[in-house]
Formats: sequence, structure tokens, C-alpha cells
Amino acid sequence: MNKSFIYLIIGIIFIIVLFILLIIFFLTKKKKYFKKIEELEKKRNEIASIPISIELSRVEPIIKNDKMEAKYNKWLSKLNDIKENRLVKIDDMLIDLDVLLDSKKYKEYKEKVVDIELELYKVEEASNHLLEEIKNITNSEEKYRTLIIKLKGKYRLLSNRFNEHTSAFGEISDSIEMQLDNIERYFQDFETVMSDNDYDEVVHIVKAIDSMVNHMEIVIDETPDIVMLINDAIPSRMKEVEENYNMMIDEKYPLEYLEIENNIEKTKKRVTDILDRVKLLNLENATFDLKEILAFYDSYFIDFERERLSRRLYEQNNSDFYSKLSNINKLTDDVMKEIDNIKNMYDLKEEDLNQLSVVKKELVQINDDYDNILSVEKELNTPYSVLCKTLEEDTKKLNSLDDTFNELLLSLGNLYDDESRAREQLDEISNILKESKDRIRQSNLPVVTNEYFVELEEANDAIKAVLKELNQTPISINTLNIRVDTARDLVLKLYSTTNEIIDNAKFIEKAIIYSNRYRSIYPNLDVDLSKAQRLFFAGKYKESRNIIEDSIEKVDRNYKEKLVWEN
Repeated sequence: MNKSFIYLIIGIIFIIVLFILLIIFFLTKKKKYFKKIEELEKKRNEIASIPISIELSRVEPIIKNDKMEAKYNKWLSKLNDIKENRLVKIDDMLIDLDVLLDSKKYKEYKEKVVDIELELYKVEEASNHLLEEIKNITNSEEKYRTLIIKLKGKYRLLSNRFNEHTSAFGEISDSIEMQLDNIERYFQDFETVMSDNDYDEVVHIVKAIDSMVNHMEIVIDETPDIVMLINDAIPSRMKEVEENYNMMIDEKYPLEYLEIENNIEKTKKRVTDILDRVKLLNLENATFDLKEILAFYDSYFIDFERERLSRRLYEQNNSDFYSKLSNINKLTDDVMKEIDNIKNMYDLKEEDLNQLSVVKKELVQINDDYDNILSVEKELNTPYSVLCKTLEEDTKKLNSLDDTFNELLLSLGNLYDDESRAREQLDEISNILKESKDRIRQSNLPVVTNEYFVELEEANDAIKAVLKELNQTPISINTLNIRVDTARDLVLKLYSTTNEIIDNAKFIEKAIIYSNRYRSIYPNLDVDLSKAQRLFFAGKYKESRNIIEDSIEKVDRNYKEKLVWEN
């Protein structure tokens, strides 16, 4: 068998396989199309089986009026249209779909499928809607009977609550009884329209009964509280407010600003308006409005207590204020009487004089304000809460003025204190100077240097400057303080110098006597001691001491202890 024959056989087999595959493909595709047709036919049959006819047959026995008969005929017409026209149209479209499939017009087939699906959807919606309309009537008996049973149970509970507690509803009882009678009549109307199968009217009656029963539930719940507020709580509270008001008026409390009498009249009218609305069973905002009125009168007790507290505070603060103001007035008058003498005695600062003038001016204003407060208090037309607040403001001003005035008094007092302190310090430093001079005279020093006399002269001059400042009028306290400080520093410096000179001289004399024992042994020590002696007699005590200390330290480290012991 040659190669050409083999290739021919293979080619024939390939063609046969390809042909078989094509046949399988087309058969599968056609089967898919047939399946789609089956699905559409099934959907058509489901729509046709919707139990509209059965439900419509239930309407026939309840046709007792022209409206119901008209509805029945309308629904029957719609049912016939669905069965005889729209479903028949779908049947024709399905036949056309088979023809298109046999003709292998697949594009037109697909378009036809879309049209059929749309038409099926429309017919299904129309059928379901029609069925729902019919059921609303056929189920009305059971549905509305169930609703009415519930409403009757609710109505009986409300009626029993009302009858058991009629007194709690006061003037509203007649209105409530009338409304309960109305609801009772509506229940009778319901039975009438139900017996006539007038379901259109039944809907309105049931809605009306439901609304009335729900409203009566609110009325039965809220009316006793409203009646209690109108007849008891508010009149009682108004009476309490009026009694407290009259009692406080008798006690001379200015309360006209509360306008209680006018507000009571307005409240009575407002409560009457609310009562008229409630009698018509219009409870909208009634409870809220009445509680608002009650809260308004409760707030009066807060006002009363505030006025009582304000009066106590005012009387207490008034006493304290008067005492403090009187004291400041007296002190200010005393200072103003003595101000010329003070100005003659001391060199006052311009700012102190200006401050005193400001204090006097502010004090006059505070006195005027206080007189005005007392005058207003006597007129009894300003509440104590206002008087108390005004007095508090004036008290703050007075306290501030008092602080300023005390600072000013302190400043004036410091002038005298500074003068007194300067005289005391002058005596102290004069005694120190005298003590220094006495010690120098008694020390028997071989010589007192000119430097010491220069310091002594400076100290004397400084003391004279203090005396001169104290003898001047007016005294400049700042200058006086400077002079005192200078004199004290110079005298203390002289005192320190005096002590240093005397201490050095005593040490040198003792040290030389003690060191003489070493002169024959240490030639250098002998030279240093001789030099120290010359400096000592020349009045250079510090230099002499330094030489002695350095020299002896070299030969006897413990000489200071021995020197103290030997002395």
C-alpha cells in the first residue's frame, strides 16, 4: 500500500468525523431552541392556570347591589380578554416560533422569543392584578370581621375604663359619652354595609372606627390628668402663689415687677381656652400647655425665695458697707485735714497727691450712689435682688478704693516711719563712731595714720549730712534714706578699720615678745622682726603683721596656739 492511498484514507476519515461533529452541533443547537419553546409554553400554561375564574365564581353569591354587579362584569370582561385574546395571541406567536425554527431563521427566532417573553410578562401581571382585586372583595368578609372584632375589644376596654372612673373625667364626661355613642353607631353601620356586601363603604367605616377608637384611647389615657391639672393642680398652685405674694407685699417686699395679678387673669383665660378645646376632645398640646403653666407658677416660688435671700444679703451687706464707707470717709477727712501739715513736713510725690485727689473724687461718687440706693429702697418699687446686685457692685468699687487708699496711707505712713528710723539709725551710728574714736584713743598706738583720719572725717561729714537733712522742711525722704545709708556704711567701715588696727597692733606686740626667744637662733628671723618693728612704729600694722606671721611660721608652726596659751 503506497503513501498516496494512506493519505487518501486519512482524509476521508477526517471528513467523515467533521461531518458527524457538525450534525451533532446542529442537533444540539436545535434541541436548545426546542427547549426554549417548551419553557415559553410552560409559562403560558402557568398563566392560564391562575385561578381567576374560581375566585370570580365566589363573587356571584355576594352580588347584592349595582356597584358590586358592575365590578363583577368588569372583572369578567378582563378575564375573557385574557383568555380569548391575549393568551390566544401568545399561542399564535408560539406557532410562528416553531415555523421560524423549522425554517432555520435563527435571528428572527431570537427576536420572536423576546416579543413572546414580554407579552407573557404583561399578561401575567394583568392576571395577578385582576386576581388580587377579586380577592380584596372575596376576602373582605373575613378580613374586616377580624379587624372589627379587635376594634370592638379595644372599644369595650376603653368604655369600661371610662364608666369605672367617670368622676375623673369631670366636665369632659359628656363629650366622651357622645363620642362613645358615635363609635357604637359606626359598629352598627358596619353590620349594615356588610349585610349589603358594600365593601367600598366598609373600608371607609372600618378606617373611621379605627381612627376614632385610637383617638379615644388617647382621650381616656390623658383626660384625667388634664382634668386634675385644670381643676386642682393649677388653681391650687395659683392660690399658693397669690397667698405668698400678698404675705410678702405685707412684709414690704417690692414684687410688682412679677405682675402676678395680671398673669393670674391671663392664666385663667388660657386654661378656659384649653378646657373648651378638650371638651371637643381636641387634646393636642393640652397636657404640655397645662404643665407649662404649672411650671410657670412653680418658678414664682424661686422668685420669692430669691427675693427673701436677696433681702437678707442686702441688709447684711448694707450694714457692712455703711460701716466700711463711714470708716473710709473719716480717714479721708482726717488725711485731707492734715495734708497741708504733711506737705510742709515731707517732700510728697506728685503722684501721691494726684492719687489722693482721685480717691476723694471716687469716694464722693460712691457716697452719692449709696445715697441713691437708700432712697430707692425707701420708695419700695425696686426688688431686693436688684438692690442687692447694685450694692454688690458698689461694694466692689469701695473695696478697690479701700485698697488704693490703704496703699496711699501706707505711703504717707512710711514717710514718718522713714524719718523715725533715720533718727534711730543716726543715734546708732553716732554711738558706733564715738566707740571707734574712744577705742583708738585708749589703744596707745605708736602712731595713727592719715588714712584713718580721712575715714573718720568722711564718717563725721556723713553724720552731719543726715542731721542737716533731718533739720530741713519739708524733708525729702528719698534723700534722707540715701544720707542715712551712706553714713551707716562709712561709720561701719571706720569701725571695721578701727578693730582691724587695734587687733593687728595687739597681735604684733605679743608676737614680737614671743619671737624674741628665736632671734639668737635664726638670723633671718631677727632681720624680719626688726623690719616688722619699724613698720609697726610707722603705723603700717597690717604689713608688719604679715611679715611676723610669715617669719615665725617658718620656725614654729604651732606658735599661734602657744601665743594664746602664754597670754
